[in-house]
Amino acid sequence: MKGKVLLVPGLAPKRSGSEKEQRRWRLSPPKMLVLGFAGLIFAGALLLNTSWATQSGEPPGFLTALFTATSAVCVTGLVVVDTGTFWSSFGQTVILLLIQLGGLGIMTSATIFSILLGRQIGLKERILIRESLGQVNVAGMVRLVRYILIYTAAVEGFFALVLMLRLARDYPWPHNIWYGVFHAVSAFNNAGFDLFGQFRSLTGYVADPVVNFGIALPIIIGGLGFSVIAEVIERRRWRRFSLHTKLALLTTGVLLAGGTVLFLVLESRHTLAGFSWPVKVLASFFQSVTPRTAGFNTVDIGALAPVTQLWLCFLMFIGASPGSTGGGIKTTTFTLLVLTLWSLVAGREATEVFGRRVPLGQVLKAVGICLLALGWLGFVLLVLLAVEGKDFLRLLFEAVSAFGTVGLSTGITPALTPVGRIAIILTMFIGRLGPLTIAYALAQQRRVTFRYPEENIMVG
Repeated sequence: MKGKVLLVPGLAPKRSGSEKEQRRWRLSPPKMLVLGFAGLIFAGALLLNTSWATQSGEPPGFLTALFTATSAVCVTGLVVVDTGTFWSSFGQTVILLLIQLGGLGIMTSATIFSILLGRQIGLKERILIRESLGQVNVAGMVRLVRYILIYTAAVEGFFALVLMLRLARDYPWPHNIWYGVFHAVSAFNNAGFDLFGQFRSLTGYVADPVVNFGIALPIIIGGLGFSVIAEVIERRRWRRFSLHTKLALLTTGVLLAGGTVLFLVLESRHTLAGFSWPVKVLASFFQSVTPRTAGFNTVDIGALAPVTQLWLCFLMFIGASPGSTGGGIKTTTFTLLVLTLWSLVAGREATEVFGRRVPLGQVLKAVGICLLALGWLGFVLLVLLAVEGKDFLRLLFEAVSAFGTVGLSTGITPALTPVGRIAIILTMFIGRLGPLTIAYALAQQRRVTFRYPEENIMVG
């Protein structure tokens, strides 16, 4: 009978694979994000490992290219070769594109291209955008991506113009244009790459307010998170902000103010001793901004007092806000842990702030992120201590800087061994995607349909 299928009892039409196998090969959003970032890094490494990418005309070696590509995609800024003098114009352009794509996120960048081409964004893509931006709901993802496109173009364009005009006094045309664009993109994406040469970053502009604020302000804006920026522009009033936006703004403000004051106290008679008080305050402010995953510096980080370097490690570990271009455990994660501890000491059964109760699942997620981050940093530090043979604090600083995707260094990055470089590459990758995202991607998650009975254990 044409057009009909005969069903025989006990038999079923053959399938290409069982549903179980199909589910096994179906990639979850965390796995797709991991593979997307890894693919972009590998493609960037291949482009950088060519004779066109270097000023000498010789390929740099795959490990050097891989390290640089990872640092660019993960918007870190740690480098084993000087960006301004080692890479050619082609190599610097590749690095700039990797910074922009990595800062916005793979799925956000892909969605922007789809929007520009007029293509429809499906549910799967919206879920991936939500995961990459650290959002809670799927609703409004395409609208948020449109905001990201507008804000990115506006902020990078404005500060590129500011830096371009200022650097015209020091560099001839068209070098000042390229320098303005490169550093504006690098700052907004919290990357920390610079073209000034000799690994000096912005130390030549420590007393220049235009360069300092022209770099610091896009760092702060980029580190707040796109959803926070959108909410501030739309709602404008504190009482109308969501709990997330309130905590992100409050934590950022406290860390910036506290970081400025403490850096000024610790270094006013040390690295800042030869400057006037206005310059000391400006330098202290900039050094409190840049550990928030940016990587630029106006003073020599290797010359800082050990206590100051340890304080910067604390700031780098916290990092920027969720859904931003920065890394670290994130500002809201840190604040949530502090509030949970406060609630525990006060004898409260739930974490409460601004008249709201935070769900237990969010608290457990914050604890998990912090524990995974500390665990990985401990492992990497052991590896570095075993193979590098350098000072403990310098290696700790390097590891935390890589995890927080900061890019600040005490000067030991170019001297790292191949094993040390691989350890830092993995740390930058984990820091950009988040330790919990990596854990989700590696774990085989199963839905639990039952609950065990409770039983107390002794703790503390």
